[in-house]
Amino acid sequence: MIALSLAEIAAVVGGQTHDIPDPSARVTGPVVRDSREVEPGSLFVAFAGERVDGHDFAAAVVEAGAAAVLASRPVGVPAIVVDDVQTALGALARHVVDKLGATLVALTGSAGKTSTKDLVAQVLRRAAPTVFTPGSLNNEIGLPLTALSATEETKFLVLEMGARGIGHIRYLTGLTPPRIGLVLNVGTAHIGEFGGREQIAQAKGELVEALPAAADGGVAVLNADDPLVRAMASRTTAKVVLFGESDEADVRAENVRLTDSGQPSFSLHTPSGCSDVTMRLYGEHHVSNALAAAAVAHELGMSVTEIATALSEAGSLSRWRMEVTERPDGVTIVNDAYNANPESMRAALRALAAMGKGGRTWAVLGKMAELGDEALAEHDAVGRLAVRLNVSKLVAVGGIEASWLQLGAYNEGSWGEESVHVSDAQAAVDLLRSELRPGDVVLVKASRSVGLESVAQALLATGAEGEVAVR
Repeated sequence: MIALSLAEIAAVVGGQTHDIPDPSARVTGPVVRDSREVEPGSLFVAFAGERVDGHDFAAAVVEAGAAAVLASRPVGVPAIVVDDVQTALGALARHVVDKLGATLVALTGSAGKTSTKDLVAQVLRRAAPTVFTPGSLNNEIGLPLTALSATEETKFLVLEMGARGIGHIRYLTGLTPPRIGLVLNVGTAHIGEFGGREQIAQAKGELVEALPAAADGGVAVLNADDPLVRAMASRTTAKVVLFGESDEADVRAENVRLTDSGQPSFSLHTPSGCSDVTMRLYGEHHVSNALAAAAVAHELGMSVTEIATALSEAGSLSRWRMEVTERPDGVTIVNDAYNANPESMRAALRALAAMGKGGRTWAVLGKMAELGDEALAEHDAVGRLAVRLNVSKLVAVGGIEASWLQLGAYNEGSWGEESVHVSDAQAAVDLLRSELRPGDVVLVKASRSVGLESVAQALLATGAEGEVAVR
């Protein structure tokens, strides 16, 4: 964070100083909510959660070097006390962002947010110092913490914004007002909470409504291939830039194909020229993510050659997202278990099919959460798609939703040993350990709450007789 005195911070957040001998002392380290991340000069934000109360760690963090604690009550050590810690954190983020003068790029969408955010960041940091959301910390706590990690040297601040209801993105853009807003897609993730795709579109479109007008530098980067996203052009006075495979897209891909290992290759076309891209990431769905990143970078002045080179060299920065590891015995594990929705599940299955040409493919799948009334139909559809893509074997893991996956596969024609429903992760591991052979490719994917990453980790441990090669 840019250095601020404790007195300045108290004034910004409307707080009272307690047990602070020198209000002119400055916060020179990071703003953190995890006591294990405290460094000398940090500001520790004390949240009172259901299981852990950050106030209980106040003395320990100050002893470890924290300059003060942002708290909702006096804690016996230097503290700035406020009525609401979350509101105060947001106010501090807004103050710092306004002082920085960095270009803020915000993005949202139903699927691919984190992967695209990582691509945008990897491209932009070739041009100038860039700070971006770690992992998927895209809510009302994670977003301001990311913004507060920026320094005077930061030129680009890339922020992922999530939403679970109308008004959420509007709130986040109030904390960190973007100049460039990117909307990827409108799918069915969290449809059970929103009530329908139109409501999801309404929520995601709050991002473009928050942009400054074109005359003031505002840019809305929209997916030309998604009608609900493209329609958001009417909700903004910012300049509209379209990306996608449509002929009408300003930034588009032509000659899209997959390498033998399932990595996308295409010709990148921008208003200033074209260049070839072959990505290190896996799956054709990354083409759209790459085009989105390219559109942002082009608007910020990067050349098409610079952009294509950066996209070709970019890797996965966030764990458990199409994380491909080849065991010493020749079995390939694709750990995509961080989260799942119907769109990302379909994309992962298509990537599996491309990667498994000439060998056996295994789809180890679990529940997709928060689908509401659409849950049965969507799980059934994913099971059917696995069959249509000729996945060698579907292993559906867990409760009722997993049984719908397996039933969909069965009704599509996957009989005998081509699909199976197992009770839990350990049962899946036991099955796979007994049946995998060299050349097999295994995809592991489900919503985060299912915890299927344990299957991937167990399978990697099984094959790790030598050094595990990560590619």
